[in-house]
Amino acid sequence: MSAATQLPVMIVGAGPTGLSAALFLARRGLPVRIIDAAIEPSTTSKALLVNPRTLDILHESGVARRIVEEGHAVAGAVLHRAGRPVASIDLRDGLSAQLPIGLAQANTESLLAQALAQCGVQVERGTSLQALRQDAQQVSLNLQSESGNQTAHASLVFGADGAHSAVRHALDLDFSGHTLPEPWLLWDLHLRTSLDPRCAHIVLAPDGFVFVMNLRADVWRVIGNGADPLAQLPGDSVAGRVEWQSRFHIAHRLASRFGVGRVMLGGDAAHIHSPLGARGMNLGIEDAWVFAECAARALSGTVAELQTYADLRRAVDGQVVRKVATLTRVMGGHPPTLRRLRDLLLPQVLRLAPARRLMIRTLAGLDHPLR
Repeated sequence: MSAATQLPVMIVGAGPTGLSAALFLARRGLPVRIIDAAIEPSTTSKALLVNPRTLDILHESGVARRIVEEGHAVAGAVLHRAGRPVASIDLRDGLSAQLPIGLAQANTESLLAQALAQCGVQVERGTSLQALRQDAQQVSLNLQSESGNQTAHASLVFGADGAHSAVRHALDLDFSGHTLPEPWLLWDLHLRTSLDPRCAHIVLAPDGFVFVMNLRADVWRVIGNGADPLAQLPGDSVAGRVEWQSRFHIAHRLASRFGVGRVMLGGDAAHIHSPLGARGMNLGIEDAWVFAECAARALSGTVAELQTYADLRRAVDGQVVRKVATLTRVMGGHPPTLRRLRDLLLPQVLRLAPARRLMIRTLAGLDHPLR
């Protein structure tokens, strides 16, 4: 079947994972539709860091160049305790070619959407998935929008519609894992500080930890799991006007399968974890890249090619979720016995070259091969 007569690949969800999948498919000349239930793109940002693996994936589309132009290089991370730095990692020691780039997720999504529009594909907003069914030839989707209900047909479907994924629910797949009991607090705020804006800063606080990273100019992101993270800001930092704040819970979950038949999952629809390590958005874009490769093979061969995607990505993403869950438990500072071990041992461990290399590869997204 020619591309002109072939049913489109339907992407459900227009976050970074869905936009990337649509872009990779469109650049291959494959017909694609992308829908999102939200009327407008999100203006707030969960993810802040675009890692070198993601920049490599986005290089050919030109999006990587735009990300580097709009963002700022993140050169390292500094660990603070009791008001002073106790350890640091210089990413330039292990990443000579490309450093991670600090850029708000909303900006990254905008750049992806612009590149997708240049391929002739627009996000169909205000359109939600209500149900789907599939057979050996196609997937039929019941969609709802302001203009009413419609039935759409697709050759394949990629569910990139977030942690509460309608696609995952339609496939009746488990999303097992656990939710951390304590709430996490987040601020994007103006900060008067002498902290190095080229570095991320982590505070080992008495009742948890605090993460601080520059967004732009004097605006910084602060995340913490203690009672009052703003009281634990490192150095001479003084919090100012708040631009956005949020309260949320962290979960570590993995879908029991990453797809059934002609329907696959990626991004938060398939795996979620804490923001430590800055892997969530980057893993989702990896999912999109591998899905596009396997989808192209499936459309020119047999749908069984998609199982390669499901197997590869569940193994990789599951490994990262487990690693991040362990890191989060260590950094979280609960119970007190674990916190005391963290405070004593972590600065010493980070002085060891193998530990620094592991941390650098994790932050860069280079801790596994991209197949």
